[in-house]
Amino acid sequence: MEFSIATLLANFTDDKLVARKVLEKKLGCEDEISLQKLHIALDVLETIGILVKERGKYRRVSEEGLIEAKLRCSSKGFCFAIQDVEGAEDIYIRESHLSNAWNGDRVLVRVLKEGSRRRSPEGEVKLILERSNHTLLARIKQVEAGFRAVPLDDRLLFELKLQANTLKLDEAIDHLAHVEVLRYPLAQYPPVGRVVQILGSDAEAAADIDLVTCKHDLSRNFPDSVLEAAAKLPKRLLKADLKSKLDLRNVFTLTIEGVNGNSKLVENAFSLEKTAAGYWRLGFHITDVSHYIQPDEALDREAFKRGKSVYLGELVLPMLPDTVADRCSLAVGSDRLTLSFLITFDPQSGEVEEWEVQPSVINVDTALNKQQAQAILTGQSTNESDQVIQILQDLEKLRKIVKQVRLGRGSLQLNLPPSQNPYYDEGILGAVVVNDVPVRSLLTEFVLLVNQLIASHFSALGVPAIWRVQGTPDAEDVQEMLKLAINLGVELALDADVDIQPLDYQHLTRAFGESPSEQVLTYLLQDTLKPSVYSTTKGSHFGLSLPQYIHFCSPLRRYPDLLLQRVYYALIEQGRDRRNTRVRERVNLRHSSCHDEINWNVLAPELQQELQSDLTRVIIQINDREKEVQEAEADLAGLQKAQLMKQRIGQVFQGVITGVQSYGFFVEIEVPAAEFEISGNPGIPLRVEGLVHVSSLKDDWYEYRARQQALFGRKNRASYRLGDRVAVQVKSVDYYRQQIDLVTVGSDGIPKNLDANNSHDDLSGIYLANGIDPGDLDPYDEDE
Repeated sequence: MEFSIATLLANFTDDKLVARKVLEKKLGCEDEISLQKLHIALDVLETIGILVKERGKYRRVSEEGLIEAKLRCSSKGFCFAIQDVEGAEDIYIRESHLSNAWNGDRVLVRVLKEGSRRRSPEGEVKLILERSNHTLLARIKQVEAGFRAVPLDDRLLFELKLQANTLKLDEAIDHLAHVEVLRYPLAQYPPVGRVVQILGSDAEAAADIDLVTCKHDLSRNFPDSVLEAAAKLPKRLLKADLKSKLDLRNVFTLTIEGVNGNSKLVENAFSLEKTAAGYWRLGFHITDVSHYIQPDEALDREAFKRGKSVYLGELVLPMLPDTVADRCSLAVGSDRLTLSFLITFDPQSGEVEEWEVQPSVINVDTALNKQQAQAILTGQSTNESDQVIQILQDLEKLRKIVKQVRLGRGSLQLNLPPSQNPYYDEGILGAVVVNDVPVRSLLTEFVLLVNQLIASHFSALGVPAIWRVQGTPDAEDVQEMLKLAINLGVELALDADVDIQPLDYQHLTRAFGESPSEQVLTYLLQDTLKPSVYSTTKGSHFGLSLPQYIHFCSPLRRYPDLLLQRVYYALIEQGRDRRNTRVRERVNLRHSSCHDEINWNVLAPELQQELQSDLTRVIIQINDREKEVQEAEADLAGLQKAQLMKQRIGQVFQGVITGVQSYGFFVEIEVPAAEFEISGNPGIPLRVEGLVHVSSLKDDWYEYRARQQALFGRKNRASYRLGDRVAVQVKSVDYYRQQIDLVTVGSDGIPKNLDANNSHDDLSGIYLANGIDPGDLDPYDEDE
């Protein structure tokens, strides 16, 4: 297996000594070549002082002034090292100090000059920990010595020498290609690559899926070693597998298929019954993937590398091979190992009275597809049995109660355009998006609840975990948002000296919902929310208004969920259920009742430290991978929108101004659902954002006023403000950059940039008046 310096060094935590044999197993070094690479890497790291060798084992040396960071470069050649720690300063890296590192690489940086109030600290790259660009999109050009690849990403300021292969490169000059990097630059030697695939004459001639998978280095296939390991998984359960498992095969259980776009992969099942005391008892069953995927073996390393399944329209790139899904997916009529949450509710208040998590075995009785479940939930006629209809209707009643409890504590619910979220949880925003699809809402409420319950369990018992955390919005950002809200006619105030609470945001969303500018106000509020991240340090989740929260319900599709299944098994199999051996009475570590009874360390110190180290080892990779997947999924959506709008050049749309800058303003337009078709969003209008550049506003000189988020005309006093509705025409579309240029349209239907009565073709004066160099303005540069 290929490993990076970053994954190698991740094994050194808590200043502990690590044997080479342990590293070989953790990194999957099984053949002579990978063993030799590991030997060379260890020698180099020891030589440069990153590692020291003691008694035949290695230990990492902590050196002050050395910082791990990710490199971000701009198309203009400026590079900064971005630290993982929230609020930490970015470190400026001069080109001469890059040590051949590229944009996106994870690096070890030495600080050379401390920062000041007006300047960033400066540093140099001491070591490249992990390369980001293993493959890239490039144009092929011919030179005297052969062929070169010129990266399409203008933040990669180099060319690759192309190695000859079976592809006829002379017939692909100026074409777009997928290029694999064979050797990175070394001293005076340039990087070397080989063409994997000719994609087309340009970006538009290539398939959008190909562009995204190549750009983000997403593998569509699994290595042979991984497929072989998957094929060796046992095809049926043995009696030994059922030992100590709660047998729930006689409990009526149902699943809902196809909501995540893959009817073959079902991770969750439901059962529901009433107790003798009149309470609801919900069974939420999660497939037990940890039984099949063992730590540090081929399947586990591949799942860790991929991090999560990737959803690109109709194409799904799974975290694990289909063979694993076949073994674990909760199929009708098959015995399946699960972790079952058995939750008892008060039917009146909706409060959870008690709950437990049991390793179990179930046998699904009925599988409903999305349409069948929708029909039952909306009261339409259906051919399902009375028992199925009754259970689903009762689940819907319970969902509404659970939702009220969630909202009652302050959990956010934002009225935003629906986005693809196949995990049913809070999504990348960290806040639930209003969804009118009943079956999705049903799954969302119960997934959120189960994640919440297991997080409270781990917290109460002091068990290490990968927490999902979201910080409180910065007070300055909130106050700025409220000032803009006043401009839009919504006068609200929050005390700047008091910490912002989720309930405050819930009150804001209600007030915004009564405003005609709700759409823009919600975007402003969304911008103040901090990103959700995985962390080994327990923290609160602002959007869900919870003191702690984890992801647990998707172990086939998300690596943190799989890891936490293993943590749970370590708890119930090795945890101490009594203070000491002299105490007869034991507590039930699987039940919520133990939370108030335990006042001792449940896990032995050695096990606690081992689990914490194992989770710390993977946390950076998990967060990095999640960002990469989000970017890929957003890229595909952007390309699809650009392609659709390219077909609508010249058409006029009504839109809302969603952002104002010195170089122009952004307008969100809505294309009726009948005019397009994007997989996964049938019947939902497409929302597209484009830019009206200030140079196209030729009826006047416009000045930018940041405080009012507006552009004001000097002569005619016309203005373009945040939240204004405007008519715009699609002027041009850059497909690959996903850049949609718009122009405003007058009441006569004529684009204003064609106004013959005005000759202000050069508006550089208005930029200079605002202290802006027109040459530096590129609204689509990611680093502006």
